[in-house]
Amino acid sequence: MSTMKAPKDGVAARPERTRVTDTGGPAPRPEPFADKIREVLAAIGEDARREGLLKTPERVESSLRFLTQGYWQTVEDVVGDAVFEETHQSMIMVRDIELYSLCEHHLLPFFGSAAVAYIPDGRVVGLSKIPRIVDMYARRLQIQERLTQQVADLLMERLRPLGVGVVIVATHLCAAMRGVAKPGMVMTTSAVLGLFRRNDKTRAEFFSHIARPAPRHP
Repeated sequence: MSTMKAPKDGVAARPERTRVTDTGGPAPRPEPFADKIREVLAAIGEDARREGLLKTPERVESSLRFLTQGYWQTVEDVVGDAVFEETHQSMIMVRDIELYSLCEHHLLPFFGSAAVAYIPDGRVVGLSKIPRIVDMYARRLQIQERLTQQVADLLMERLRPLGVGVVIVATHLCAAMRGVAKPGMVMTTSAVLGLFRRNDKTRAEFFSHIARPAPRHP
């Protein structure tokens, strides 16, 4: 039996799905893994004892710890008590949020920017928390589609707003450096919930803001 909801306002409905804000995987472990990096270097034909690679395993471990620190973070860590009662009911948008992540298929970087908007229903979140939410999910092994949905779902669950919209545009080095080898290719993903999905005017306003050039600073 299909679980597809009936469409509203001419917008295709989404199938029912479980929450995606928690990957449900094992907790990260603090054990060092530099020796495993040495094994990888040997497997590709390198000598981890040569001068240029002596400290590389430790550097790779440190780098991966930093790039995946989102596994150690929780919603309370990044949002905390920065949710405030407020009667504002117009769209709030934060755009041009730089993000860097690792593709879970090849462990190669993808990077770009996010635009995040919501229409509050009595609650707003501190401005700096939205980039922190993006970073929390970006600093995990990811696919761009999931990352986009996770940011939207978290804001919807935490703030209970009238609607949320998220757009991410990114370049993937797994497509630029290998495989299809198209360095100029970019990927765009979006997630629209609540009014952003049901109301044509709200959705159009959201995408029109994204299309405008960013303001120039003196």
